[in-house]
Amino acid sequence: MKQLCTLLLLTVSVMTSCTRSEQVSEQIQSFNLSDIRLLDSDFRHAQEMDMRYILGIDPDRLLAPYLKEAGLTPKVDNYTNWENTGLDGHVGGHYLSALSYMYASTGNDEIKRRLDYFISELKRCADADGNGYISGVPEGKQIWKEISEGDIRAESFGLNNRWVPLYNIHKIYAGLRDAYLVYESKDAGEMFIGLTEWMYKLTEGLTDAQIQQMLNSEHGGLNEVFADAAQISGDMRYLELAKRFSHRKVLDPLLEGKDCLTGMHANTQIPKVIGYKRIADIEGNQEWNKAAGFFWETVVENRSITIGGNSVCEHFHPSDDFSSMLESEQGPETCNTYNMLRLTKMLFETSGDSRYMDYYERALYNHILSSVNPVQGGFVYFTPMRSGHYRVYSQPQTSFWCCVGSGMENHAKYGEMIYSHSGSDILYVNLFIPSVLNWGKTVIEQKNRFPDEEVTTITVNPGRNAEFTIRIRIPEWTEGKAEIAINGEQTEGNMKNGYFGITRKWRKGDRIDVRLPMSLRAVSLPDKSSNWSFMYGPVVLAAETGKEDMLGMYADDSRNGHIAAGRKIGLDDMPVIIGSPEKVLENISKVEGKSLTFKMEGLAPEKFNGMTLVPFSRVHECRYMVYWKVVSEQEWKRR
Repeated sequence: MKQLCTLLLLTVSVMTSCTRSEQVSEQIQSFNLSDIRLLDSDFRHAQEMDMRYILGIDPDRLLAPYLKEAGLTPKVDNYTNWENTGLDGHVGGHYLSALSYMYASTGNDEIKRRLDYFISELKRCADADGNGYISGVPEGKQIWKEISEGDIRAESFGLNNRWVPLYNIHKIYAGLRDAYLVYESKDAGEMFIGLTEWMYKLTEGLTDAQIQQMLNSEHGGLNEVFADAAQISGDMRYLELAKRFSHRKVLDPLLEGKDCLTGMHANTQIPKVIGYKRIADIEGNQEWNKAAGFFWETVVENRSITIGGNSVCEHFHPSDDFSSMLESEQGPETCNTYNMLRLTKMLFETSGDSRYMDYYERALYNHILSSVNPVQGGFVYFTPMRSGHYRVYSQPQTSFWCCVGSGMENHAKYGEMIYSHSGSDILYVNLFIPSVLNWGKTVIEQKNRFPDEEVTTITVNPGRNAEFTIRIRIPEWTEGKAEIAINGEQTEGNMKNGYFGITRKWRKGDRIDVRLPMSLRAVSLPDKSSNWSFMYGPVVLAAETGKEDMLGMYADDSRNGHIAAGRKIGLDDMPVIIGSPEKVLENISKVEGKSLTFKMEGLAPEKFNGMTLVPFSRVHECRYMVYWKVVSEQEWKRR
């Protein structure tokens, strides 16, 4: 690759510092995951379960599709499930990202060994082909030859009679990028740029119309990774490639502020928008930035439920009718929220607006954290909102769905948004997850039992007495009633964009106590139907309804093993709340002596009175309820 070694010396920050300044007055940056360590909490436990899962996977079986495509002999056979039925190799890309995140987050030696081995084997594949190509797509070389010649037969989930090969190859692009940016592997960086150059040459003879036709097939976030390649290498041909791979069918309505998402496959669209946002940041394109923001608004405000998830049967349903959400066993897909959080992070970093972190917190605590089994391990694909239904958990030797790939990543990078910074003199505290941050010579330690308790304590230990600003997010659910004390004394600060700012000369051992008062509230669906979910602070509450007939709760390797296909309990057999929405909270009381536990009365049939509500992320291996229908006494009598 021409000038490759020189190009890789450029860092990601070179281009962002000047382009994002047009959007915010100060550059907000995330810390490296290696700067942060989680302390004891539900999040660290989830991280540990994820590590156990990752270490339970045989890397050689994930590598087998890549070796085959490179003409090399695999050491073992592919895994089964999606990994040998057409989407061969897609989890390998996620696995590479997850290893990179997990090593940065923990420093675990075995994770490092796996990471080095995986990269070295991929390099063998790249060297064997010699033209930059690396892929696990079965018989991929024939597909790419057809495409390069203009023979393009695209449909939503297929391209030239294969299962979404563009989506598949996106995963190894993302894995190599993450191994370079997070793990700082030079080999991964060279392979990433080499693979991008391969795609550039493959498609340079195609017209824009032909590429747009190809993009009708699901293709992940290829526009994002090509923009990343431009940012890393400094080669602006790759930014043009990113723009050519930006699907105008989705982008153009967003540029006009139109919501045309109903009926679209949800997780096909979200990565495209991440790419629009990445391109906007690099070239200072305010129109594309606005389009990404509009997409976020319509999905979060009009198409998401309280846990932060969206879609039914993987598709966006009408924004004014959530009935299918309450009826289907195929509720919000975890991959969707994984990608919505990636988009949210980017929007926050170029706006500093706490609304983005309010959503990030809600989706993290209630969808992402709930998507890993805290006892047996395993990840969730669909999270049904159908009352009385249940979730299915993956197993490391049978289940290779997209949400297993993103799931391995999710729980390895909880540290990424706890803190942010602007230069060396402004620290943002975004989330209240127990953790230790090393910020240059300053150590920040955050301890709490949040959300079980309403207080978090932040201890500041600068290398030497230093003046800087700490901005603490005041969540929207506190209704502005948060209290902040420094070394035991109440303090005043400057509120900006939902953050309480404290500027002072900090001394070793300075302690900030933040009280975040939580209250119970009822939240309706965006369609304004009489179905309500209950939240306490950032936490969505749910009730266990039974453990009978949970067929396939631990998935086998069948094509649809991720779907909870057991008996559906009739919705008419589920409890309802008798009364009016305005008074619904009067029937819920806190159980003394039990953390985050509530009792419900005023239910019909009466046998359900006394149901217990607890955080949804702690409800597992059972049937459950998150939404309750509220009916009047007259309506109940008519029933």
